[in-house]
Amino acid sequence: MKVVIPVAGVGSRLRPHTHTQPKSLVPVADNTILGHIIEKLLQAGITDFVFVIGYLGEKIENYVRQNYPQVKVEFVVQEPREGLGHAIWVARHTFEEEESVLIMLGDAIVETNLQEVIKAPHSVLGVKKVSKPSLFGVTEMGADEFVVKVVEKPKIPKSNFALVGLYKIVEPKKLVESLEYIIQEDIRTQNEYHLTDALMHMIRNGAKMVTWDVDQWFDCGRKETLLEANARLLNRPEFKEHDYTAQFRGCIIIPPVSIGKDCAIYNSIIGPHVAIGDNTNIENSIISNSIIGSYSELKFAVMQDSIIGSDSSFKAFSHTLNIGDSTEIDFGQ
Repeated sequence: MKVVIPVAGVGSRLRPHTHTQPKSLVPVADNTILGHIIEKLLQAGITDFVFVIGYLGEKIENYVRQNYPQVKVEFVVQEPREGLGHAIWVARHTFEEEESVLIMLGDAIVETNLQEVIKAPHSVLGVKKVSKPSLFGVTEMGADEFVVKVVEKPKIPKSNFALVGLYKIVEPKKLVESLEYIIQEDIRTQNEYHLTDALMHMIRNGAKMVTWDVDQWFDCGRKETLLEANARLLNRPEFKEHDYTAQFRGCIIIPPVSIGKDCAIYNSIIGPHVAIGDNTNIENSIISNSIIGSYSELKFAVMQDSIIGSDSSFKAFSHTLNIGDSTEIDFGQ
């Protein structure tokens, strides 16, 4: 099976980190967002990839070719960028002759049994129950358990099952026909050509689709959700059980953490839920629930709920104090 992964977005909600690198290459746990997605697809036996690129697309191409030379890969440029439906449409020539196609968004990490999704006889829409469905595309089910409606960010949701960015489509030609229909008729939602509108067109024309409730879904498009994804992924046994004590003497390492290669850490407290990239230097710092990029330098830093990009330097001030009784000092927040 072939998988299409759209990664053309500018990642405006993750700025400033996406000024110099694509959103899908932002680090999380011990990998990038895209790296986690590719690893899960490889575990399911998928080796035929199509990436729809745009903003900083050359960095996506270099990353994939350098880190996954074993996969068959095609890159399709989306320009201009006019929504997810448009992204899939510009790549139509790569999959329309296939028996089925898998589509996975490049900014969402989904944990589920992909092999079972692939085996499903009908088209499959990955979903997860959410508390604020109006922020997402949502599905509505009929009495026969087939999807009767998909709506992008409805003002009054009639369902709380959000689309998570995982789609298995049988008969891809019908998807291409529906995408061409919404583009030719200029059917837009929030001024973009959405995949949900094409899926709805397919359903109206008799396509059978079922939902698939995924085990975990990490929407990595915003700082808060990226940090949550980092923390939850670090809770896996390999991170909880890894002991860095001997490697970084004089430090307190509170698991779960992930520390990259060739890091130097001195007189610091690290953790819990901290991911540190390769070749990073940290001194006299306290860091928790944060992501620190590669080749960065932190000194006298006290950080929590923070994301520090690669090749960054942060040096706070330090003090030697001799304070008498009944004294108050406030350095501000």
